[in-house]
Amino acid sequence: MPSGGARRGSGVAPDPNALRRDRKDDASWVTLPIEGFQGEIPEFPLPRAVQFHTYFENGKKVTEPDADETAGVWDAEIELWDELWRRPQAVMWSKLRMDFQIAAYVRAFLESVRSEASAGLKTAVLRMEGELGLSLPGMHSLRWKFAEDEVAVKRGRPVAVPRTSLDDVLDALG
Repeated sequence: MPSGGARRGSGVAPDPNALRRDRKDDASWVTLPIEGFQGEIPEFPLPRAVQFHTYFENGKKVTEPDADETAGVWDAEIELWDELWRRPQAVMWSKLRMDFQIAAYVRAFLESVRSEASAGLKTAVLRMEGELGLSLPGMHSLRWKFAEDEVAVKRGRPVAVPRTSLDDVLDALG
């Protein structure tokens, strides 16, 4: 049975410390600043996603816009958007002008953490994380790596990658 040929994501992940890094066909690694993106955060490019409340009245299904829920989701989107744009990967997103792709990820991620989210949506979010360099396998496939704090390494201290918490974003969704 044929293997199907080389595809993105197949095989061993590239190693930035491998000895054979002098091949002409080998893309070079991009080093991202550990302190994250320091530029101006772009405006969230998508319109507010109107949320609806559904209930039954006299045996009939009624669906109405829910202004409070819409405002809550919007606030959560903006908070996650701002948080993502402070990560090191945002340096490349800015260079590549990926505002809409990041916005689509924000919206999909927040929908995927709801209890009624489909498995397909959750899978799509995981795939988007890889394509945007938000996961370790995604960073490897894009050949992105974090800069090392050389002083901390020489002193023998562990190098910490800045962590962010999505707890506030998830709390805003209720």
